[in-house]
Order: sequence, then C-alpha cells, then structure tokens
Amino acid sequence: MRVCISRKAHFNSAHRLYRKDWTSEKNDTVFGKCNNPNFHGHNYDLIVSVTGEIDQETGFVMDVKILADIIKEEVENQFDHKNLNLDVPEFKELNPTAENIAVVIWNKIRSRISTEFDLEVVLYETARNFVTYKGE
Repeated sequence: MRVCISRKAHFNSAHRLYRKDWTSEKNDTVFGKCNNPNFHGHNYDLIVSVTGEIDQETGFVMDVKILADIIKEEVENQFDHKNLNLDVPEFKELNPTAENIAVVIWNKIRSRISTEFDLEVVLYETARNFVTYKGE
C-alpha cells in the first residue's frame, strides 16, 4: 500500500527575473515588473510530498521529523531572507522563476531521501500562483 505524506514550509526571498543576454527592453517586455533591477520579494509556501510503502515496523512511510529537518537544512536555511540571484549559488546563472526554484528544491531534497520514494514539490509564489514538480 502506497501512501503520500506531506510537509509544509515557508520562506521569504527576493529575486529578479531577467536574462543578462537580453536588452533591457526585451527583459521588460517578457518579465514586466518582475524585472525590477532593485529586486522584489515573495512569501513562498512550499509543500513537499513523499510517497511510498508504509514501513510495517514503524507504521511510517517516512518519519516526518526527518523530512522536516531536510527541508529546513536544504531550503529554509539556504533560501529564507536571501536574495536568490545574489545569495544562492544555484541561481548565479539560472533565472529564479518559480519553475526553476521548484526544480532546484526538488533536486536538493531528492539527494537526501531514498529513491524508493516518489517526491513532489509544490511551490506557491503567491496565494494564486504555484508550480508543481515531480522530477519528470
């Protein structure tokens, strides 16, 4: 029997959406106010879900405390109150769109949990705008 467990987390980060190889005009056209050269911020909500078999000995799919610790170490400690463009190495050359942030988070967490589990990341940039990544 496969069951999905989820853990919710939160972090605040600033970013700027732009491409260095584009003109200011093109960046403004594509990214609009998200291209603000002085950056802008979001209060991100994150839901990390792990799906797998229930361990017959513990009754857990995965200890949620372990998942919470992984999220804290890999995401909250590294992204919270940071400028993603300037402070997070993964975004030095990668545009920190919600899509790219979700993929980076998925990769960081995936490296810490067994591949016997399926992993899904849902990242809310705003209450109405969110992305989902399952490693596909």
